[in-house]
Amino acid sequence: MPFAIGGPDEAVVAYGMGISEPQIIVGGRLFYWSCVQEVKRIRLNVMTISIDSQKVYTQEGVPVSLIGTAQVKVESANRDMLRLAVQHFLGMTQEQIAQVARATLEGHQRAILCTMTVEEIYRDRKKFDKAVFHHAATDFANMGLAIMSYTIKTWSDDVGYQQALGSAATAQAQCQAAIGEANAHSDGAIKSIQADLTKLQAKYTNDSSVARAARDFEVKQLHYQVEVNQRQAQSDLAFQLQSIKSSQAVREEQLHIEVLTRERQIQLAKEESLRKEKELDARVKKPSLAEKYQIETAAEAQSKKALLEAEAEAEAIRARGEAEAFAIREKARAEAEEMTKKAEAWKDYKEAALVDMVLQMLPKVASELSAPLARANGGMTIVSNNGPAGPGLVTAEVLSMIGKLPEMVETITGVNVSQTIAETLKNSIVSGESDSRP
Repeated sequence: MPFAIGGPDEAVVAYGMGISEPQIIVGGRLFYWSCVQEVKRIRLNVMTISIDSQKVYTQEGVPVSLIGTAQVKVESANRDMLRLAVQHFLGMTQEQIAQVARATLEGHQRAILCTMTVEEIYRDRKKFDKAVFHHAATDFANMGLAIMSYTIKTWSDDVGYQQALGSAATAQAQCQAAIGEANAHSDGAIKSIQADLTKLQAKYTNDSSVARAARDFEVKQLHYQVEVNQRQAQSDLAFQLQSIKSSQAVREEQLHIEVLTRERQIQLAKEESLRKEKELDARVKKPSLAEKYQIETAAEAQSKKALLEAEAEAEAIRARGEAEAFAIREKARAEAEEMTKKAEAWKDYKEAALVDMVLQMLPKVASELSAPLARANGGMTIVSNNGPAGPGLVTAEVLSMIGKLPEMVETITGVNVSQTIAETLKNSIVSGESDSRP
């Protein structure tokens, strides 16, 4: 279903099947059925029309040629007039509508010219304009048009009537101007004489007024001079009194300033004394107190430090004593246990244990005996009083010392190591043979 859009300067009209009367919109859109309905437009712009009427005879029979100008448009504010315009002008161009309006206005223009004289047209154009506008407006409304304005542009006649009217008017104006000029000269002379008389009267009156004013001025000037003298005397006296008062006030102010200065000096002396006292406190007393406090604090700290060190040392000594005592107790207990176990072992094994101990110690003794030989890196010198000397002598000496160990053990413990070893071996052989028997 299409629709037509109309601008603000045109009216859109839809008609056809399904529409009892044409639908008209201005500056909007209109839906219609394109297959059974038609859409047309009519312009609403203002049309300027020139109406030319040639050789129209006036009421006096004078032929007059007149050109008028009018502004005409299709009326859109009144819906009834718009419908009339649609009925009369739909499908026509603006030029065709303007032609109809021009013909109508020309008829009314000629009709009004026939009812008026040349003098009326010459002197009162507005009357002619109103007459044409009024008579044409009714016919335009019946067609759906509106006449916006109408005015005479130019008019003329072929017999010089308008020029004659102008000449007569010009002559009458010139005559009136001459009369006015003569009257003006006469009035000017009379008024000049009257002005001279008035001037003399005014001069005499002015001179009298000047004399009276001068007299009054001198009298008033004398009165003013008296008042001025009185005021001057009063002013001089007041000035002297004021000078005395000012001098007294100045002296009082000076005394007050001296008192304030003295008080300020006393105050400054006090402040200087306080400043020196504070400076003394800051330079002597406070450093002394600070040094005293520092010494006391250092002494107290040293005392506390010594006390704490003594306490710490005592605690350390006590802890070390306890530790040493505990170690001694543990060592003694371990040695006692060891001795007990050795005693029990010796009790059980007797000579065999001693022999075992001697056998275990023999390698250590041999190692200790040969240690000097191991440390002789730079060589050694062997001296012998019993025969030849050589490395074998050293070895023999070592073996000899090792061979004397059983005697030393027997001397110390009373146990014959050699005999005990032999008995032990014998018992071992006998014990082995008995175990091998079935």
